[in-house]
Amino acid sequence: MYFCPVQFGGSMKKSLAPGIKPALVFILFTVLFSSCVPQKKIKYLQKQQEKDTAFFHANRHNSDYRIQVRDNLYIRVFALDQKAFFFFNKQSGTSSYNDFVSDASIYLNSYSVGDDGNIDFPIVGKIYVRDQTVDQIKEILQEKIGEYLKETTVVVKTVNFRITLLGEVIRPGAFTIYKDDMNIFEAISLGGDMTEFANRGRVALIRQVKGGSQVHYLDLTSEKILGSEFYYLQPNDIVYVSPLGYKRWGLGSTFPWAIVLSSVTTALLLINYFKP
Repeated sequence: MYFCPVQFGGSMKKSLAPGIKPALVFILFTVLFSSCVPQKKIKYLQKQQEKDTAFFHANRHNSDYRIQVRDNLYIRVFALDQKAFFFFNKQSGTSSYNDFVSDASIYLNSYSVGDDGNIDFPIVGKIYVRDQTVDQIKEILQEKIGEYLKETTVVVKTVNFRITLLGEVIRPGAFTIYKDDMNIFEAISLGGDMTEFANRGRVALIRQVKGGSQVHYLDLTSEKILGSEFYYLQPNDIVYVSPLGYKRWGLGSTFPWAIVLSSVTTALLLINYFKP
């Protein structure tokens, strides 16, 4: 295809070019600047004063979590007498010490907290565990089992430590955690970090409480999050990362910048070429 200058009259060139060129330049700069997300909205743990090189924040450990109805507890009683071991511990069809090493068997061999707040433990019977911490339940079981057998060790852990990540994370979904605690940054790392459009200054933490749910908004761009009572997550927490306003323009890394810039550049060259 060829462009023929003869087709454009002088009056047309004078009337179109002066108006089109500034408009294209304006559109180009608008697109470029609107696509830039300030670093202040992206960086985690920003210091209040840049001259500070280190800071300390005390935070509450997740061991304060109190067991609720329908929670699951992994409980094992270890004793020198092997018969006593099998007597006090659930088994899933085999008599091996390695029976409980898999994730599925840990769940199947756990104790579910009933609506009355009790678990039904072998020989000992019903034990009220609602609103008790894991350490408190361990002490109660150790005392109860001590009435029947000496020299035992009781292990108690939560099985249902499950968190859900939604919104502007790379891999949203539900994740099961097999450890005693999980902080907000570790949780986000399970989802592959936040996306470029994530609003790190307003992350919603949805937590189940008696009678309903509570929503707490966290600012992960501030160092103060390290001292927050919500720094450590609890079982069944939901983390929702809302998007920044920039996302409505769709100007992320997947936007065809090369095509847009090439088109604008070509248009400017053509206007200069036909300019009288």
